Amino acid sequence: MRSLLPASVTAALCAVLATGCAHHEAGAHRGGHEAHHRFDHAEEWAPRFEDPARDAWQKPDEVIAALALPKEARVADIGAATGYFPVRIARALPEGKVVGVDVERSMVEYLAARAQKEKLPNLQAVLGAPDDPKIAGPVDLILVVDTYHHVGDRPAYFRRLASVLAEGGRLAIIDFRPESKMGPAEKLPQEAVVAELKDAGYALVQEHRFLPDQYFLVFEPKR
Repeated sequence: MRSLLPASVTAALCAVLATGCAHHEAGAHRGGHEAHHRFDHAEEWAPRFEDPARDAWQKPDEVIAALALPKEARVADIGAATGYFPVRIARALPEGKVVGVDVERSMVEYLAARAQKEKLPNLQAVLGAPDDPKIAGPVDLILVVDTYHHVGDRPAYFRRLASVLAEGGRLAIIDFRPESKMGPAEKLPQEAVVAELKDAGYALVQEHRFLPDQYFLVFEPKR
């Protein structure tokens, strides 16, 4: 599914909507070509992406608790930006490993510096490509927050991701409901996500409903 708006316009809307797209686009399509807004100065975006007010609707602690991760879990966050979720997960799982993936070099450098500054040796920042997050698996969980709707050719993208999931591994998708006033102008309904991931070889195994503006869906690949 192609974006109805140029990615630069989408990004501007995200910024206006109180960090509604704090995990920014991982490859939005326009006219069949890759195009996404540049986030060249991560430190300028960090106050929005890491705004404490976000906690009220993103509920990060509840999300992490709901994922019920074992203490040695290996987790990859796609669309990590400045580290809103990767940093929290790394703190919660000091014996685990967390990989924060982003397509923007500025964001990756910012997250790597943040991991060092906050003494999180279990957090690694990785520069991905729009069609390949470059995760060196296996991982127990792939987390995609506020980013799924920006991925181009989603069935192919997530079909590839299944190969880096460990046995019993899961894919968690959190994104904005169409009726939410937050987030981008173009939003995917939950039913579309389920259908696309079914096409990519996944089955919906769990749904959490405590987020006020987003759906929270957990999938497993069909082995």
